[in-house]
Amino acid sequence: MDPNFLRIFICLWFFTSKVTSQQNYTKNLVLACDGTDKTGTIPDNLYTCNGKNKSCQGFLLFKSQPSYNSVLTISKLTHSDPSKLAHVNNVSLSANFPTNKEVVVPVNCSCSGKYYQANSSFVIPTSQDTYFSIANNTYQGLSSCDSLIDENIYNFTSLLPGYELRVPLRCACPTSNQILNGTEYLLTYSVYWGDTVPKLSDRFNVSIKSILVGNGFSEREEDPTLFPFTTILIPFSAKPDSIKTKIQTLQMQSPNRYVLNDNTKGKSKRGFYLCMGVLAASTFLVISCIAVFVACLNHEKKKENQTPNLKKWILPKEVVDGIADMDQAFRIFSLDELKMATNNFSVEFRLKGSVYRGILAGEEVAIKKMNTNVSKVVNILHKMNHFNLIRLHGICEDEGYFYLVYKFMENGCLKDWLCNEKFSFTQSWSQRIQIALDIAKGLQYLHNFTNPASVHKDINSRNILLDRNVRAKIANFGLARSTERGENGFVSMKLVGTRGYMPPEYLDFGSVTTKMDVYAFGVVMLELITGKDVILMHDGRRTEYLSTAMISVMAGEDLETKLGDFIDSNLRGNYGLELALAITRLSMSCLNRDPTSRPSMNEVASALVNIQMGSMKFLLSN
Repeated sequence: MDPNFLRIFICLWFFTSKVTSQQNYTKNLVLACDGTDKTGTIPDNLYTCNGKNKSCQGFLLFKSQPSYNSVLTISKLTHSDPSKLAHVNNVSLSANFPTNKEVVVPVNCSCSGKYYQANSSFVIPTSQDTYFSIANNTYQGLSSCDSLIDENIYNFTSLLPGYELRVPLRCACPTSNQILNGTEYLLTYSVYWGDTVPKLSDRFNVSIKSILVGNGFSEREEDPTLFPFTTILIPFSAKPDSIKTKIQTLQMQSPNRYVLNDNTKGKSKRGFYLCMGVLAASTFLVISCIAVFVACLNHEKKKENQTPNLKKWILPKEVVDGIADMDQAFRIFSLDELKMATNNFSVEFRLKGSVYRGILAGEEVAIKKMNTNVSKVVNILHKMNHFNLIRLHGICEDEGYFYLVYKFMENGCLKDWLCNEKFSFTQSWSQRIQIALDIAKGLQYLHNFTNPASVHKDINSRNILLDRNVRAKIANFGLARSTERGENGFVSMKLVGTRGYMPPEYLDFGSVTTKMDVYAFGVVMLELITGKDVILMHDGRRTEYLSTAMISVMAGEDLETKLGDFIDSNLRGNYGLELALAITRLSMSCLNRDPTSRPSMNEVASALVNIQMGSMKFLLSN
């Protein structure tokens, strides 16, 4: 045979094999947690970017768990569009899923370098969380430990609660060959105990060959070994839906069925610990289910006993309807409970105005007394579940007064925190950037993940509260309104808000859109970096708005000197001019007089993440 022909044949065979499959199934190599593969020869962490398209609609299969068991919580965890997630699973936006129910999650899958990924983020909740537990427990193997290490700047030994991680999720787009063979979509499936290729083929009604080829298996190997917590790609000719999903039941398998790969040093031991961890988790899940069942019985009995007392209060029908859809943690309190919690609303328990500090069931809360109907606020808050939005614990009504019970925020409002001298020595650039990012994330959720989209209408530094870890939460939704997404908002006949934060289109025409919040956020960012009041005063007289003054500084000469004079004195000497300029320019873009020229909160949040990464590198280098 002609040697040249042989070389061409081998090259063609090699090329065809590569474009036909997304990635060779790497067994339990993906469970490694020792840093990203440095050779670049084995894409253990993510799928190779070798599809026909650089971006596409991808799908994940996620098993609902107690912390992530609703459309909103799962969409937040995976950064999926909640309306699309609800549609593909044939449920409503407010739906909850039973534990271990498989949920189809649509994601935007795109190339990042040489690998595909769907981008998400995750705020670390406890000091026990690690890259490994987040990848394999929280995200159920849909991400990998090594890819988390590669994507984030935090050392694996220094993860702390409150840190926000960038999470690359495993997804892929079909290759040209797959598209020619009828594959339009790929679903990333996390292997479960007892799964085999023939079983998955039968279950999803796809050919064994398409699964084998799509995951780099030999076509002669009809039943290759699959490892739990690893992923394989399931090819679909049409968008996958909830028809083939089910509630996974616990199955205790023989360890021999899942012999871990011992070709890589150290991997087998990790696999053994993983198996032991899964067995322990299974036992814990069974016990938890029993505990939940008992708790539900007790809850029902308790509710029956409390029913006569509820008749003492006549809550508006819309509030009662809203409460029916709320999390079980939401409560209707009696006035006696609140009096006991606040020592009969005594002066020493008053925080400010009609807001009191109290202790309920050993937990510190804030209780706000109002003489107006709160149904609108309750109906808005009960639809929301986000770390950066204040959480409503419960409500009480007595003789026309309403009492809203919130989580107590130890560091008060942002306005007071910036002005309080006792905090001045601990305030830093990184802390203030994190506060800005928290606010941006909260607004991003309001504008994109509520249906219809919501406008807060009164974003200002007094309506931003800080918890004990100085993490920000948006509060005071008394002026919030819903507006149909994609529409041009609406016109308000009555102007209400806070001076210095209201955009020109609202003052001139009463126009209300999500860009109204973007403008106000730009002002709050100026407060964060300057420490100045939104209304500048001289000799007790108002001179101009902070936003107007900063616009003049940025448009004038000798920018470095003038900007340096505006920066909060607590931060001077503790920042780089490039960092200060980046934040100020982002703020200026939010303050654009033309609302259509302002960035969306998606863009703002993305920019702040980049600024945060840059600031951490700057601090580490200094």
